[in-house]
Amino acid sequence: MQVHRFEKVWLGAAILLIVGFIATIAYGSVGVGVGMVDDSGGQISAQAVQNGNTGTHFDDPGVVKEDGQYVVYVVARQFQFVPGSGDNPVQVPAGANVTFRVTSADVVHGFSVVETNINTMVIPGQVSEVSARFNEPGTYGLICHEYCGAAHHTMGGSVEVVPPEEYDMQQENIEQSADDAQAKEEADQ
Repeated sequence: MQVHRFEKVWLGAAILLIVGFIATIAYGSVGVGVGMVDDSGGQISAQAVQNGNTGTHFDDPGVVKEDGQYVVYVVARQFQFVPGSGDNPVQVPAGANVTFRVTSADVVHGFSVVETNINTMVIPGQVSEVSARFNEPGTYGLICHEYCGAAHHTMGGSVEVVPPEEYDMQQENIEQSADDAQAKEEADQ
């Protein structure tokens, strides 16, 4: 049986494409460190999160410094991230390792920080944990990528990465304001 040379060329091109597709899939799933989300973040009562009485940082979500790293506790609820939405962006210092611990108070949400590798589902009763390092100051979009109800399209926010000196100054101002408020409260009693 004789195979025409054009058929041989097309057969070779088809085999080369198949090998290329398999190599691309293998590299994408193993080579760049993409992994499945596990349950390392733990579990939490969604009802307690909704009522604000978990006895954890989720009762007053925000940025906490733990063991030299920054941990951001975020509660997703219809149709906002707390903190993160509106006039309450998440603020972290540039160059720091940041871990986001996110849970939901009501329904399944998504949590994605644009232009980073942070992208996870947020399930009521589960704590999703993802980490990243923000090297450059700037504002990063924060979006919900899981349909969560009629106003899903409005659920967004931002992560503001500021220079470390500016971040430290802001934290000192916040602590000073809290101390002043406590002193005023004690003086009023």
